[in-house]
Amino acid sequence: MSIFSFAFMQRAFLAGVITAVLAAAMGVFVVLRRMSLVGDSLAHASLAGVAAGMLLGFYPFYGALLFAAGAALVIEFIRGAFQRYAEVALAVVMSGGMALAVVMISLGKAFNADLFSYLFGSLVAVSPADVRVITAAGIVIITSLAMLHRELFAITFDEEAAYLSGIPVRAVNIYFTLLTALTVALAVRVVGTLLVAALMVIPPAVSLQLARSFKATFAIAISVALTSVITGLYISFIFDLAPGGTIVLMAAAILVTVILVKGALHSWI
Repeated sequence: MSIFSFAFMQRAFLAGVITAVLAAAMGVFVVLRRMSLVGDSLAHASLAGVAAGMLLGFYPFYGALLFAAGAALVIEFIRGAFQRYAEVALAVVMSGGMALAVVMISLGKAFNADLFSYLFGSLVAVSPADVRVITAAGIVIITSLAMLHRELFAITFDEEAAYLSGIPVRAVNIYFTLLTALTVALAVRVVGTLLVAALMVIPPAVSLQLARSFKATFAIAISVALTSVITGLYISFIFDLAPGGTIVLMAAAILVTVILVKGALHSWI
């Protein structure tokens, strides 16, 4: 029997494919801007949103979206105050988000199977409502990247020059961070809060080893993310493994393979 005969697997693969494309596309800009830890920071904040949803009785997925967006604004606010030490913002949000999550989990005694699915991802937890939200948000993110790709490209490689050329750098940075928060919250359902950052960082890392142009960087990153998600979901279903961990291990295996093969080729040449 095909795994696609199960409705929950159809939803998992659809959500996974959309998430892979979004995470890889956003991840290219995140990595090139040397903000790889932003995914971890926003993921910790989204976990606090999940805990808030369980504590207060609303859908945890929406809590993750709300808290991740709030954390994105906090990151930009703190970055403005510490322009030479931008990583301070990520550390503050990461530790604050985790602390808030722990407090709310302890208040609600919410460490159960449902919370576990948000931590590490779950195949059966992806609901039709999740798929609709992921699809709608995915359209918004891809459309935004298409419309702002020139501005984001300029800001990524020379923020000061972009500002002098008339680009509203602060507004674009805030909007980009909000898009990153939205991507993180969406990916939580597939890979979990503890591993979502890896899905945003590893595929772009592979592409930086291979790509010779900016467009190729996107193409390779998205291909690696799709391969990791599709292979990881299939293996996790067959062997009853945590999908988030399996997906990240697939991506990490691709990265290690690329580095080893590239190193071997250079040594022979």
